[in-house]
Amino acid sequence: MKEPMSTEQMLQGLKHYRRIARQDMLRAPETPHPEAFLAHAESRRALYVDLGTHAEKHAPSDVIAHALELYQAIPFSTGTPEHEYPDLKGRENALENFFLLVGLDPKTRREARSRRPKMDSLKVDEAPVVPAPASDSASELTSS
Repeated sequence: MKEPMSTEQMLQGLKHYRRIARQDMLRAPETPHPEAFLAHAESRRALYVDLGTHAEKHAPSDVIAHALELYQAIPFSTGTPEHEYPDLKGRENALENFFLLVGLDPKTRREARSRRPKMDSLKVDEAPVVPAPASDSASELTSS
């Protein structure tokens, strides 16, 4: 990070990202894979809510550490068809957006990425285990 980001700046950035995800949720029916597009946007939005809730109670550096832990838990889905694993891809996209927001050093992100599990290391019937957002009540997911 170049200069430390305040909690308020972080919350403002997350709010902006939540609004973009909300817009994407509304335009999902217009896309080639509406269900996958909606799930991707919902997943991003839920993660932004989770990070915002975490930011309200913790220092920015702790929120970044939390985000890196979440990122490392997401199995790689690169190379799969666009409409497969929308929840995983949405969480991955949201965390990468967050890392851009906070100005995370690219080397740190690459190191975290290298520790992620491979999708093919999971059994076919086994769903990937990714920590769910801490707060996902309907009111938080639908508010801007």
